[in-house]
Amino acid sequence: MKVVQVSGKRKRAVARARLKEGKGVVRINALTLEGVTPQLAKLMIMEPLVLAGDLSKSVDIEIHVQGGGWHSQAEAVRLVVARALVLHSGSKALKQKFLDYDRHLLVADTRRAEASKPNDSKPRAARQKSYR
Repeated sequence: MKVVQVSGKRKRAVARARLKEGKGVVRINALTLEGVTPQLAKLMIMEPLVLAGDLSKSVDIEIHVQGGGWHSQAEAVRLVVARALVLHSGSKALKQKFLDYDRHLLVADTRRAEASKPNDSKPRAARQKSYR
């Protein structure tokens, strides 16, 4: 049995997935896909599964995700699901299908929040001068 392990990040969220042959069960932090809330996050996570078609029904995916908000976590999860499916299948057609649909299914968005500077409220904010 072939087991694929993949990790992916989005902002502060980190997702790790383990894919193995099975019955199409997807678990995220021990919850089934039906238990994922909000609905938008569930739909985002389902995108690569729907695009993969029958392949997603023949594998079990176990995902652990932590950090960030629900949206970042959902984006990190869809990234690892798509990467795991491509690695498992070895199909160039599936990879191209994902890239044509949305490049961020396979390529991580590397933008990160900029750190605040000392004595400033925000990363790019400067202290006001009083001119008095």
